[in-house]
Amino acid sequence: MHRIGVVTGTRAEYGLLKPLMQKIEQDSQLELYLVVTGAHLEQRFGYTCREIEADGFRINWKADMDLSSDTAGGICHSVGKEMEGLAGAFDKAGIDLLILLGDRYETLAAALAASLFHIPVAHIHGGEATEGAMDDAFRHAITKLSCLHFAAAEEYKRRIIQMGEQPEQVHNTGAIGVENIRCMELVGKQQLAKKFTGLFLGKYIMVTYHPATLDGRPVQEQMQELLAVFLENPEYNYIFTYANADHGGAAVNKMIDRFVKENPNAAAFKSMGQAGYLSALKGAWAVAGNSSSGIIEAPSFHIPTIDIGDRQKGRICGESVIHCGSSAQEIRKAFQKAADPGFRRTCQNCRNPYEGGNTSVMILEEIKKELEQGISLRKKFYDMRF
Repeated sequence: MHRIGVVTGTRAEYGLLKPLMQKIEQDSQLELYLVVTGAHLEQRFGYTCREIEADGFRINWKADMDLSSDTAGGICHSVGKEMEGLAGAFDKAGIDLLILLGDRYETLAAALAASLFHIPVAHIHGGEATEGAMDDAFRHAITKLSCLHFAAAEEYKRRIIQMGEQPEQVHNTGAIGVENIRCMELVGKQQLAKKFTGLFLGKYIMVTYHPATLDGRPVQEQMQELLAVFLENPEYNYIFTYANADHGGAAVNKMIDRFVKENPNAAAFKSMGQAGYLSALKGAWAVAGNSSSGIIEAPSFHIPTIDIGDRQKGRICGESVIHCGSSAQEIRKAFQKAADPGFRRTCQNCRNPYEGGNTSVMILEEIKKELEQGISLRKKFYDMRF
């Protein structure tokens, strides 16, 4: 019996990890050890640890971070508190391998703590590039702290190898979020309206806007440009999901709250759950903002994505993604393109470059194979021959 640790700190990350966690629990050779941290334990982010428990998972350890401040100093304090909590989680848990997904600072702290406890790390979604956010550097750091790698595209696999990781330890499995779309039971607009808001019955746009942490322009100015374009297009309903706990996220969420209060064609949610969010994407007229979901998951629904600013710059994108700057003029042009009948026909025929096979099954099979063989923490740098 091998004990597999999973650390999750955000609603989006948990939604992606959920099918893999379920398969671990169903496997007679494996045991799940679940550590919950970050926004999951914060009321202002929806206290989503309750959703995890409602899904039937036992939370083995809660590592509170105190996300009361999103300043640089406040985040440093939060990461330090997380590290202290993870020390308690990892000390006597007997974890044979830790699974981490993504690129956030909570994930980087978990990778570092696991390294200090000599726990091998399997990393999902490495090798990607998001030039507009500090997460880009966090992701690559997590790669170097990991022993096994599960990339979402062949280009990302090559990049991980380019960073010195052994080719046999790097696998292209496609994106687990795309697998979720195929496997989850999604609901229609009527059910969404009943559960969340009647605005789902109209023509609506899903909106997620996170701070671009490497953009020198204040996030409030960027958000104001986007909201100004929304006001110019009252024929659409706007469904917001809140920004994450990055520096500037609280300011974005306050602006969302004010916009929703003043405009009856807008609603906002701290969490819709993975099935609820994907169901909402399925019926949307378009996606707008700068979230990775607009790049990775939305193309599978053949709807336009208006990707604003540089936060996702560098990621592989399908033909349904429209890149634009963060000014109102540029966003306005992107809206016009999203409404163009010819472009919408292109979206209907586009291929999602993150499409894989049975991603979670592939990941689990490789993990089990490596555990049986024994995972060495002695990593030899792989030199590519140019």
